[in-house]
Amino acid sequence: MQKKNLVVMGAGLIGKRHIDMISGHPDCHLVAVIEPQPALHTNKDIAYIASIDDIDDTVASTVDGVVIATPTGLHYEHALAAADRGWHILIEKPVCASPQQAEALAGYLEGKNLVCLVGHHRRYHDSIRALKQAVHDGTIGQPLGSSLIWSVRKPDDYFAGNWRQSDGSPVMINLIHDVDLMRFVLGDIDEITGFGVATTRSQGRIETGVLALRFASGVCGSVIFSDAAPSPWGFEAGTAENPNIAASHQDMWWITGSKASISFPSLTLWSGSDSWGQAQTNSTLPYQQTVPLHAQLDHFIAAMSGMATPMITVADAARSLEITFQIEQMLSGQIS
Repeated sequence: MQKKNLVVMGAGLIGKRHIDMISGHPDCHLVAVIEPQPALHTNKDIAYIASIDDIDDTVASTVDGVVIATPTGLHYEHALAAADRGWHILIEKPVCASPQQAEALAGYLEGKNLVCLVGHHRRYHDSIRALKQAVHDGTIGQPLGSSLIWSVRKPDDYFAGNWRQSDGSPVMINLIHDVDLMRFVLGDIDEITGFGVATTRSQGRIETGVLALRFASGVCGSVIFSDAAPSPWGFEAGTAENPNIAASHQDMWWITGSKASISFPSLTLWSGSDSWGQAQTNSTLPYQQTVPLHAQLDHFIAAMSGMATPMITVADAARSLEITFQIEQMLSGQIS
């Protein structure tokens, strides 16, 4: 396979991880990083430029694809600019700042023969695919309930002097991952209710909340989330996937069924009981350890080469965005 020439837009926390993945991948060549803030030009071996317009036509014609890891509010315009140059696109989640923008982007890309993959990278964990299989192949019987926790204490400098101070709700930044995973494993969400508070940093944005969910399949679910409460319960801590978040290896998602129940990420299966008077036994479902960002990059390369269909399309990601946007609006209306 011929090496793919890639550009990364954005050198922030997630952008740096993409840069490292591409730089170390044998089937990729990092052409440049587009980052307007000189303070983030930290690697002397990388060509940094301030804007996509600074790439001349000759170089642009050699680029195969772009990873867009800029702030969410810029995703739409950056994706359009990349599409106009004929570049395949891997765009970080949320795909756009609003469902309307996501719909417009899907329409703009239609007929352009370009891959647009959305970076809900957690779907690439082999453990997630094993969980989905257990839910759908009858291992736990009929799925009935779901309970999920995501709770961390983000450092204060995460919000200092940047867009997150006023527009950094964990709903759009973090919970959208969990919404997408719940959709991926349990199916679409029909109804949502809940409430939220902003009692710690007093920045006028949601910090902590609780949700009740009803899935189209009949599953009832709950979610507790916070970016102000330290805990061992959260996807990144449980799976140890993010080097910026300390690993705990604790479960953070529990799914109950009519025959058995399962917890994630340990994939501990509790079964063997038909009533509350019988003791249950537990076992662990097998799975392979994967590095999701690496697996996502492999998939992007394969999709650009016509060897795979994008796992998460703009339309699919737009549905996760629509639900998350609904949650954000509902909870933000409670903050005075």
